[in-house]
Amino acid sequence: MEGNESYEEDPGAEAWRRLSAYAYLSAPERLEHLAVMRVFCGTLLADLAVPDVLAKLRQLGGPGAALDAETLTARLEQLVRWGNLLRSTHAVRATTIAEYQRSRSRYQLSKLGERVQRDADEVLSGADAAREVSSELLALVDRGLSEIAALVAAPGGANPQQALERISTLFVQFAEFAESVRDFYAYLGQVLARYDLDGSEYQGFKELLLDYVEAITEDVSFRAPRIAAHLDAVWPHLPVLLARIDAHTAGIGALADALPETRVQRSRGRDLVDWEGLRDWFADTGGHGHGSQVDQLRDATLRALQSLLANAKRMLRSASGEMSRRKDLLRLAAWFDTAEPEEAHDIAVAAFGLYGARHLGVAPDPDRPVPAYVSWWTGPVVDVPVALRERGSRAPRGRSAAAEDHAEQKHRLMEQAREETEARRAAADELRSASGRFDQVRLGAAAMRLLLELLTSALGNAQLHMDTGDFLLEGAQAADADLGIRLTAWRTPGRHTLLRSVDGDLTADDLTLAVERASTPAVGGASVLAVGNAPAPDTEEASA
Repeated sequence: MEGNESYEEDPGAEAWRRLSAYAYLSAPERLEHLAVMRVFCGTLLADLAVPDVLAKLRQLGGPGAALDAETLTARLEQLVRWGNLLRSTHAVRATTIAEYQRSRSRYQLSKLGERVQRDADEVLSGADAAREVSSELLALVDRGLSEIAALVAAPGGANPQQALERISTLFVQFAEFAESVRDFYAYLGQVLARYDLDGSEYQGFKELLLDYVEAITEDVSFRAPRIAAHLDAVWPHLPVLLARIDAHTAGIGALADALPETRVQRSRGRDLVDWEGLRDWFADTGGHGHGSQVDQLRDATLRALQSLLANAKRMLRSASGEMSRRKDLLRLAAWFDTAEPEEAHDIAVAAFGLYGARHLGVAPDPDRPVPAYVSWWTGPVVDVPVALRERGSRAPRGRSAAAEDHAEQKHRLMEQAREETEARRAAADELRSASGRFDQVRLGAAAMRLLLELLTSALGNAQLHMDTGDFLLEGAQAADADLGIRLTAWRTPGRHTLLRSVDGDLTADDLTLAVERASTPAVGGASVLAVGNAPAPDTEEASA
């Protein structure tokens, strides 16, 4: 009793004691603890010793079948400390000391441990399954409330036994219906929160929402006003009705009167609080602004439809390439989870392209060669372009610049070329007119440059050979077909040719020059240099 008093004085300690009963579900040996607890939950008011538990574990198989007596004893004692098991006070009957040592510690299931294990098995068996809503029970709840309303309105009041039967049935049906609604909408929210639904899954959930959920909502909306009206008719008679039922059948509630420190959980519907919860489910009577459960059901259906539309928009975007990669990422995460360290590195490289660092792809200064053994930390700094440093890409941004217009430059160059061509034609005409009397005229600068150009080509084409003790020139000839001019040179011992121009005078010793009109046609607009033996010209020779 001292322990109960301490719990009453410290509610936090009572909460901690109850929560400790869940510790075995997250312990490292949770599979073994689960097997042990299932053995005890399979019995009613039975205390088991270590050999009994060992035999049942080996019979069931699984993780607990490999436990030995010493390890099992440690597991049982730990479950006792957590509050899931209790040590039995039954006397031990043994014929030998060995049998007494094996059987002296006997254990039985605590109420808290049985409730926790029952909830755990329910979660493990079908927590993620889609639970069907028991909508047919809502019609039974409507019918039961109408029958209770008829009983309390009858002359002399309701019969306590009949009222108790109707109330017990009503609240069992309502509890099953409300629980199935909560489970179904929890599953629905879990599914609609996914963003990896493919076409077939989306089609299935669309039909589920448009058909099944709509049917549930319509049924609840239809029955809720009728049930609220029955509750309003029954409500004034409830205190008297519940008091008559308690007087007729006190049940386990009498234990609370005999033992005040014992808490009693009565059947649903025997207290006014249960009826208040039923009324709040179908009508907003509390004034707290949260609405009834029927209103929340409509809001949940609306949110589910909005989630369905969001998934529809995502699937439409996926047609343009914006698809969710959730399935791929989950598969990749599973590969990482089961891979060895070296395999994980290979998977990361293959999935993300995260190769080892080699270089940045920025060419260093060619005037500063850096050996391969120089570290990046101590090596010279390479200037990285702003676009590559800030955006990681060399690609230009913005609009492309318009192509530069070179029309004016082309026109200027063409005009310059035309002027140069005209100047060379004038220089050619001047040379042809001055041929044979170079010593008498003074050539212009352009004519002198053209004459020297032709003379250089002619001497380059000439062949020098010995004849009768003297050197002779053969093929000293050059021509420009575009200008229509030809220059011929031959060696004349003792003859000096004086070439006079505005830039100065030039004397060619032992050389005779003749300029005439070229008869060779132009080929492709290029100059043609005629090479061959140059006969003596008919024009007058120029002599000094």
